[in-house]
Amino acid sequence: MGIQNFPAALQPIIQQGFLEREFETALKSRLGYRMIADREEFAVGIGETLTKTRAGLKPSVTTPLAAASNTNLDNGLVSSNWGVEQYTIALNFYAATQDLNMVTSRVGIASQFLQNAATNGEQAARSLDELARNALFAPYFGGNTRVATTLTSAGPVVEVDDIRGFQNVFVNGVQVPVSAGAPLSVTVGGDLYTLVGVVADATNASTAPGGVSGQLTFSANVTIADGTAGNPVQAATASAIVRPASRLTTAALQATDMLTMSSLLDAVALLRRNAVPTVEGVYNCYLDPVSARQLFSDADFKQLFQGATSANAVFQQGMVSDFLGLRFITTTEAYVQAHPSISGLNVRRPIVCGQGALIEGDFAGMAADDVAPKDSLVQVIDGVAMVTREPIDRLQQIIAQSWYWIGGFCAPSDTTTTPTTVPTATNANYKRAVMLEHVG
Repeated sequence: MGIQNFPAALQPIIQQGFLEREFETALKSRLGYRMIADREEFAVGIGETLTKTRAGLKPSVTTPLAAASNTNLDNGLVSSNWGVEQYTIALNFYAATQDLNMVTSRVGIASQFLQNAATNGEQAARSLDELARNALFAPYFGGNTRVATTLTSAGPVVEVDDIRGFQNVFVNGVQVPVSAGAPLSVTVGGDLYTLVGVVADATNASTAPGGVSGQLTFSANVTIADGTAGNPVQAATASAIVRPASRLTTAALQATDMLTMSSLLDAVALLRRNAVPTVEGVYNCYLDPVSARQLFSDADFKQLFQGATSANAVFQQGMVSDFLGLRFITTTEAYVQAHPSISGLNVRRPIVCGQGALIEGDFAGMAADDVAPKDSLVQVIDGVAMVTREPIDRLQQIIAQSWYWIGGFCAPSDTTTTPTTVPTATNANYKRAVMLEHVG
């Protein structure tokens, strides 16, 4: 399809690239969670999912080889292999469209044509940013929840607010459902139990963003003291969530629990303990404007900048810039949730990310010649296809302006990085980001 089928008033706009620039400007002007993703091309002809394998490390050797065992063909050595783990990206199709009636919009047709492109670009950017956010946060919510209903008597089944992170366990680098043959160690209240089964509720009552309420079944009875509503429930492989005053659950946050510099330093320390690589020298911290503002009320923050003048970039911008080993990126897409137990308060969730915290798979077939031939009005911009369709209705009046994206996001695990290979590492399955929770 060439531009000759479009009205004469629109042809110069298309020829001079105005339409593409409007879409691209709107698409790229929104910095957010998608920026942390490592982009990978999803090749055609391999199905709807892509499974990749990561190689792990081998333990350090600190014991000298005994001279007496240095014999035979093996020299007293026993072969050891490095571990592997897998992550999967699934393709999904996302799209939206907008119609432009050339007759009813005759007065301002050119400007509305460009405005539609800009609006579509902004919509695409926001949509992909939210998809990236959801994929990034989901595994770091996992394995951290609380008892939803107090047990009436000691028993093996506990109702919890969110079962994410408890449903699967890694076996030889592959996720398998939790069962008696593949159990998971979980701390309920103050004691350790063995999880052998998970069932989601028929009606979801979770208060966590994207959460799934359900029941956890253990191999032994949980005491009433441990199974009391509000008690923390944490998997042995859960990622750490940094909260002020070492609060154990989201519901335990109080009105005074604001974001502090100490919490951010704790998050940086966790990433460094797990040897997570930085993003161009620092870690990315995604937070909303309220979280950024709260830092200016923190005593440690004020002491750090005591004596600084208005020439300091932090005060010139009215927000925080790069310091503490962090690059601060404010976003309006951050999770803001009503406090689950205190009316009138909100829970905010900054997240600190290192390199490789998120993977984006873009389907290579979107730009294929048989899909987007050179004389068509299908442009692929930053992985998103912008489509402009000529009027094909009976009156030749309605132009369709659309966008679509085929791809997916996933947060890869790091189960092979353990204290055996990196002595300071944690046992969390997902190590490349640290979520913080505070009230604001």
